[in-house]
Amino acid sequence: MDNKSVAKILQELGVMIELSGGNPFSARAHTNGARIVESLTEPVKSIVETGKLSEIKGIGKGLAEKITQLINTGTIDEYVQMKEKLPDGLFDILKLPGMGPKKVRAVYKKLEITSIGELEYACNENRLADLNGFGEKSQANVLSGIQFLKVSRERHLFHEAKHAAYNLLEIVLKFPHIKQVSIAGSIRRHKETIKDIDLIAVVENEHRESTMEKFTSLPDVDSVIGKGETKSSVRLASGFQADLRLVSENEYPFMLHHFTGSKEHNTAMRSRAKAFGLKMNEYGLYKNGASVSCKDEKDVFKALDLEYIEPELRENFGEIEAASKNDLPQLVMPGDIKGILHVHTSYSDGTKSIEEMAAACIGLGYEYLGICDHSKSAFYANGLSEDRIKQQHEEIDKLNDKYPDFKIFKGIESDILIDGSLDYPDNILETFDLVVASVHSKLKMNEVEATKRLEKVMNNPFTTILGHPTGRLLLAREGFPVNMQYIIDLAKKNGIVIEINANPHRFDLDWRHCKYAKEKGVMIAVNPDAHNIEGIKDVEYGIGIARKGWLEKQDILNTMGAAEIHLFFQSKRSSK
Repeated sequence: MDNKSVAKILQELGVMIELSGGNPFSARAHTNGARIVESLTEPVKSIVETGKLSEIKGIGKGLAEKITQLINTGTIDEYVQMKEKLPDGLFDILKLPGMGPKKVRAVYKKLEITSIGELEYACNENRLADLNGFGEKSQANVLSGIQFLKVSRERHLFHEAKHAAYNLLEIVLKFPHIKQVSIAGSIRRHKETIKDIDLIAVVENEHRESTMEKFTSLPDVDSVIGKGETKSSVRLASGFQADLRLVSENEYPFMLHHFTGSKEHNTAMRSRAKAFGLKMNEYGLYKNGASVSCKDEKDVFKALDLEYIEPELRENFGEIEAASKNDLPQLVMPGDIKGILHVHTSYSDGTKSIEEMAAACIGLGYEYLGICDHSKSAFYANGLSEDRIKQQHEEIDKLNDKYPDFKIFKGIESDILIDGSLDYPDNILETFDLVVASVHSKLKMNEVEATKRLEKVMNNPFTTILGHPTGRLLLAREGFPVNMQYIIDLAKKNGIVIEINANPHRFDLDWRHCKYAKEKGVMIAVNPDAHNIEGIKDVEYGIGIARKGWLEKQDILNTMGAAEIHLFFQSKRSSK
């Protein structure tokens, strides 16, 4: 083991001591020792063999023993023990500008943050602004550092990818020889995370070289991965890989279909084509070697005796069988949403007042708003005490008088405690129109523990909606394991709604469970979990997930109008 490797281990050990709240003098001794070892002019291994390591200034007896153990065994017992106790994600956070061990320990201990993704989510919820040692400027700097790290990440959150893709599409549409162009790939399928951007365009042969030259020379292109006459790949300054494929008008429907569907969907479609005596690939559909003409994607499906399959459904999740029977769902549309539930205000960790959030919803044409600030256990989010609940309800009553054509519902996002109970007594819970029950702490559970915890809250008569059911943060942490089919069955039994949290960091309930919930007749609420006005618009992302999960208008709670949903909440309360 060379000097640099030894120094690295000592440096990491010093940082871990500080992260775990150990003796600051010990932490400093290890980081100083790392610098001393790295600056030695002879191998530290040779010095260890002479037994003179502790004679070097700055290397005490204890540190010398650890270095000796490292040289002789390849590790240090204390290092292994501390490494096992601290989440790996903390070391990623340390890479952010301005996030030293002291600040990383603060977010870890105060906010239970263990990864960069969780830290980003906390910043977006304005939780660092009031944390001791931080502030609004520090929070902004942390977000800036996170965005910088994202540039080199392989996968991306949906909303970031969609934004980058549509910006690129707008530019490519202005190219002089583009006849048609569409976004394809997993963005068009509304997958929860995205690897790259796919564009399919119709350009005549004689203009392809100049089109590719223009594409690869765009100001936003950081590097050119590959350049050809029919396909070019670039790395954008934002970190996304973007592929542009140029095709003929005849090829376009097939190419768009192929590069939209999942691998499994495309395999199933080729099998169906074979059963019809046809051959199918990304360039066309062929009968005895002759091309079958299709003017658009609808014709492609029609040629295989299938109802048109919406892009979101193309996952080989039963859509081909349903399309063969004309039994596909009439998927919910963004315009079907009549009101917004589960938003936060400045009463807890939101940035805007109740009235400002209501005014924004009115401006967007919604009929109602469900305020669901954090409950008292969420101390990190300025959760509401019983006295502040009373104050908030009085304000909501006044605003409902002020805006007679718009309804503000009194809600709460109540923490599900470790034993599955909610964190207010019944006499407080009964004052709300709706209760969103969510897990925010103690997320490290096995499936039995997690299912038992949710089971209890699903049997609580005050639970209206189960919020973000697995607690996942995409690209940041896995959701806790839970028997979701059992929880859905309980939701049906007890008349509880399950949330699709539309925040693109969550998309939880996972779309793969939506179809089962639909079959069981469980209502789904598509909620933005907005902490500011801009976040209200996340509901459209949630609709994409609902569509991907086969959901129709009648499956979604907040497609109800204000009067209907008011009766729904009243009936739920009267059944307690």
